[in-house]
Amino acid sequence: MRKRISTNLTFIQHVHAHSSIYLFILTLFFMGVIFGAVVVNSLSFTQKEDLYFYLGQFFGEISDGKVAASEDLFRQSFLHNVKYLGLMWILGISIIGLPIIFVLLFMKGVVVGFSVGFLVNQMGWEGFLLSFVSVLPQNIVIIPAFIFVGVISASFSLTLIRKIFMKNSPTYQIQMVPLFSKYAIGFIIAIGVITIAASIEAYISPTLMKTVISSINK
Repeated sequence: MRKRISTNLTFIQHVHAHSSIYLFILTLFFMGVIFGAVVVNSLSFTQKEDLYFYLGQFFGEISDGKVAASEDLFRQSFLHNVKYLGLMWILGISIIGLPIIFVLLFMKGVVVGFSVGFLVNQMGWEGFLLSFVSVLPQNIVIIPAFIFVGVISASFSLTLIRKIFMKNSPTYQIQMVPLFSKYAIGFIIAIGVITIAASIEAYISPTLMKTVISSINK
């Protein structure tokens, strides 16, 4: 119980210490979601028809139980998201990668917004239900992990920039080894969260999607 309280306090302190970065990144991400949803309306009729055709094939395979094995889905989801997070983590060390971190988070929002927007645009209420079971379950876990890694990466990069420009200032001294250790631990925690998200996407989402598709086709 005491350990749990200590963990909660540590997380609250972390959020408070980086509140401005969290606010900026959350705003950027939701702008990406809105932009992705708006992009759907800018697609031509032919583009929408082509996408919907492939989407229909995909849902048909799910309905017939022809999707890849859960283990393969788990591996694909886990590796994809870890590579994405790993790229942001490395960019945080590189200093000059700070703007790219923000771009990657914005693009993640665009993908989520486009996915939901396209389903709703093409299928209405049924599309909303499909997006609820195909996009939401894993992303409700993945998105906080992305935002968390984005915040610690941006914070680490900003700290390095300050250290470079204020290295001769006696009022700004920081030990890099403990800071990097915390940075690495943060990434490991994010990997644990991604493991949970990949499990949801591989073992839970397909079943939910099959149930919804079956009810729609009745």
